[in-house]
Amino acid sequence: MNFLFSNMERVVVSVVVPAYNEIAVLDICHQRLRGVMEGIGLAYELLYVDDGSSDGCGEALVALASQDSHVRVIRLSRNFGKEAAITAGLDHARGEAVILIDADLQDPPELIPDMLAAWRSTGADVIAMRRRHRSGESWFKRSCAHLFYRILNRLSEFPIPQDTGDFRLLSRRVVDSINRLPERSRYMKGLFAWVGFPTHEILYDREPRAAGRSKWGFFGLLRLALEGVTSFSAAPLRWVTGLGLVTAVSGAVFGLWIVVKTLQGYPAPSGYPSSIAMMTFLGGIQLFSVGLLGEYVGRIYLETKQRPRYLVRDIDESTGEPSSRMENSPEHFNNEKA
Repeated sequence: MNFLFSNMERVVVSVVVPAYNEIAVLDICHQRLRGVMEGIGLAYELLYVDDGSSDGCGEALVALASQDSHVRVIRLSRNFGKEAAITAGLDHARGEAVILIDADLQDPPELIPDMLAAWRSTGADVIAMRRRHRSGESWFKRSCAHLFYRILNRLSEFPIPQDTGDFRLLSRRVVDSINRLPERSRYMKGLFAWVGFPTHEILYDREPRAAGRSKWGFFGLLRLALEGVTSFSAAPLRWVTGLGLVTAVSGAVFGLWIVVKTLQGYPAPSGYPSSIAMMTFLGGIQLFSVGLLGEYVGRIYLETKQRPRYLVRDIDESTGEPSSRMENSPEHFNNEKA
């Protein structure tokens, strides 16, 4: 490692906490995080990213920043989504190690010392926390998550850790590498694996939410899954092409079979229902293919706009005075470090 842990003037550990309408759990989260980080004895910062909350979470975070010198708060101008909030946190984190953790406390902050110990002992740039058990989640949600990670790994051209969320430690060179990536539509779990730096896994049991309700419904998770698949694999397009080829060949063989049977004197098969079934089947394949192609085209459309991944409303440091600077310069759009 190219830094000195004894240099307490420098931020060694940044803890990035994206939050959206988490007022119910905010105080508990901060107390547990602060207790853990104080016990570690390294220079640290708690970087909260308010993703356009409407429940007073942003204002509560500003109050925390005025009371705690270790707290920095980035408030986005609206709700841009968790991937954008994580991106904002990575852009502004100053530590040599950056830890991502959700505000809902399903990922225990008490595991942070183990993550730092593994980072120093293994020399890995990424300490990924792999879920061994997911408490407080339905069987359906656990099964869907289990299936999704395995499908994504089969489709992806590089391995993506299974059963691993955003809870992880990233070294400074990993953070800098991710911040240089220009793409707007981001699936962060895939990007963490795409950069390809050495990774060490730690197994842990995920806890139920400490308070409040999950912001991820079924359709939200489905959109995230689709984002992950279309971000890191073109295999679905190839599969649809293969399905179209098989369907075309099957249709040709069936037509040839009808001609041969007719020439042999057999009556031409009639069947209005079978024709309707075949047309419905082919129409379904065509609509599915167009929809899948549209997902990829839509991603290209969004990338060509070159809009920023997020806009910052204000940044509150430990002084409690919000910055008046709106981060909407071209340099910020490109997420380049100052």
